[in-house]
Amino acid sequence: MIFAHGYGCDQNMWRFITPAFQDRYKIILFDYVGHGQSDAAAFDQARYDSLQGYADDVLAICRALNLKDVIFVGHSVSAMIGVLAAIREPERFDRLVLIGPSPRYIDDADFVGGFTQEDIEGLLDSLDSNHLGWSSAMAPVIMGNPERPELGEELTNSFCRTNPDIAKHFARVTFLSDNRADLPKVTTKALILQCSQDVIAPEAVGHYVHQNLPDSEFVLMQATGHCPNLSAPEETIAAMEAFLHGSASNKTAAE
Repeated sequence: MIFAHGYGCDQNMWRFITPAFQDRYKIILFDYVGHGQSDAAAFDQARYDSLQGYADDVLAICRALNLKDVIFVGHSVSAMIGVLAAIREPERFDRLVLIGPSPRYIDDADFVGGFTQEDIEGLLDSLDSNHLGWSSAMAPVIMGNPERPELGEELTNSFCRTNPDIAKHFARVTFLSDNRADLPKVTTKALILQCSQDVIAPEAVGHYVHQNLPDSEFVLMQATGHCPNLSAPEETIAAMEAFLHGSASNKTAAE
């Protein structure tokens, strides 16, 4: 099982999830360049000008460790990174677990991404001008669960630890991406875990991913916010277990 963290996070964000699987699976954790304990000097702006560069890193890990039949667990932007990796080398992947996936963050015609073009431009401008201030303001909103401020505080600290120049670039690549056309190309069986009240990936986005990802299952979680791996690990684990053991069912009418 490869666990891929979201924007501004690191592999430590999986600490409540991996113990449930470590006795049955080989667990692979890593940090994207600029995050966690990674070597920021390895950052190449041209390579990472699209999410494909990050997908290539996932595939490089698979090749280096000779991994096959991989269960890829991707949170937030890593959901689409996993989609791109599975399209590129489908023979390596057995299942995809996509937590809070979004193929596009900006609204477009009849597609609801959750943000207007002006919203995203404002968000990116704010991040460019004040990385720490943006992190302090946005992380609690992304996390949700205001009654548990320690969760927002952890995400804030994670955002602030991320290399600021790389964080700004990764945010631009993430929030301006459009991977809708990639979804129908995926042949790997996938689980979409959709949180309630997710300001980054609203429920309509999860339904869209489910409808356009050919072999997928959709679960609407009771968990709120965008980071159930931290806020609701038990529910996240239960949904993953059901999917991996073939007993998951679509808990809401997605069509």
